[in-house]
Amino acid sequence: MADVVVLGQVGRELVLRIEEIPASGGSASASGRRELLGGKGANQAVALAQLGVPVALLGVVGDDGPGRQARAQAAEDGIDVSCVVVRPGADTALLLDLVDDGDCRLVLHVPSEALLTPADVAAAAGQLSTCQVLLAQLQQPGDAVQAALEGLPDSTVVVTDGAPADEATRAAVLGRAAVLRAEAPEVDRLVGRSLTGVDDVRAAAADLLAAGPRLVALGVEGAGDLVAWRSGPTLGVDALDLEIDPRWADGDVLVPHLGARPVDPTGAGDAYVATLAATLLGGAGPEDATWAASAAAAVTVAHAGGRPELDAEALGEIVRRHRIAEHPG
Repeated sequence: MADVVVLGQVGRELVLRIEEIPASGGSASASGRRELLGGKGANQAVALAQLGVPVALLGVVGDDGPGRQARAQAAEDGIDVSCVVVRPGADTALLLDLVDDGDCRLVLHVPSEALLTPADVAAAAGQLSTCQVLLAQLQQPGDAVQAALEGLPDSTVVVTDGAPADEATRAAVLGRAAVLRAEAPEVDRLVGRSLTGVDDVRAAAADLLAAGPRLVALGVEGAGDLVAWRSGPTLGVDALDLEIDPRWADGDVLVPHLGARPVDPTGAGDAYVATLAATLLGGAGPEDATWAASAAAAVTVAHAGGRPELDAEALGEIVRRHRIAEHPG
């Protein structure tokens, strides 16, 4: 059985590099066409597999050619696809990634039939009952997310990505998640109010930690990621009488976006949350895990397309370089 189950979107990503977009309509000319396994859930599962974490994917594809290809590619990437639902009559989700020299746009087509249902989650009970970590993408329907949370053993560490669409799912997530991740556009929805700047996000992080999670990783527009955590034992250790891990004493860190200007921002958040989960699962402290996650995002945005290309040693080198630059002494 897999150590981590990723609940999320599975599809295909079509990457087109745009050479010229006519000013008065018409078709753009394109080059560099690539078709990849895509979707937030699939990207996160690929990243975990690349980092050596046994991972299973819980999502939906259609019973069409692209769906068969996506499922086969995920299996080739070392992902357990036994819980990927093949939905009769459904179209597989399509992500069209348009890249030019000045901008990147991602057009999503996710049919409602390509989203998880509580019945799909119930069919995956065997995987969910034995995993150490559930990484749940909150862009999936709330009733499916809630069904997954309700079916987990108490010992399972829950990591969530995004902002719930409804209050019932938000309450369920806050009551069960150990780690919350939200990118900058999602943070306002997650906390239910408009935030401006680092101080506002830091206050929001304190509110979220008080509601239950051990760690929150919140994007701050133009500044990077603010990660805050509560004291306690190493994440995932269920013995209540263990001493506090000194790395987990109450704290926070703001890590700027690493690397040069992105070639394509698609998939940065997926690489970030997957690496955060992998490093925490491996016993890292919150600050080290945060830097590793930021390095993974930087590597992913350096190429077109959302598919991660991660190597643990390379990520470590990026982290060392940037942390030495910040603290040369």
